[in-house]
Amino acid sequence: MIRFEGASRSRQRGWAGLVVLLVALVIVGMLLKTVLQQYGLTGTTGPASKATPVDSVSHDVTTTDMTPRNAIERARGLESAVQQQAVDNAKRIDDALKQ
Repeated sequence: MIRFEGASRSRQRGWAGLVVLLVALVIVGMLLKTVLQQYGLTGTTGPASKATPVDSVSHDVTTTDMTPRNAIERARGLESAVQQQAVDNAKRIDDALKQ
């Protein structure tokens, strides 16, 4: 009589591993969904937008919203400032090495 006790144990460990991986995948998916909702990237309204009633929102047209164009301009300004600081630091290092 041939027994396959070793084979059934290894198969059971394989199934147990798959179940553990599936549970881990579900947990990561739920966490990812929560994070995406908090950042507002899911397309659904998050808890912050539900907390503010529509009637209480002020319609002040004098304030400027951060538009992508403004953000790009600010990033370009920051980039040029960083480049200028790098040039200044390089000059200081060169001057220090010459002395």
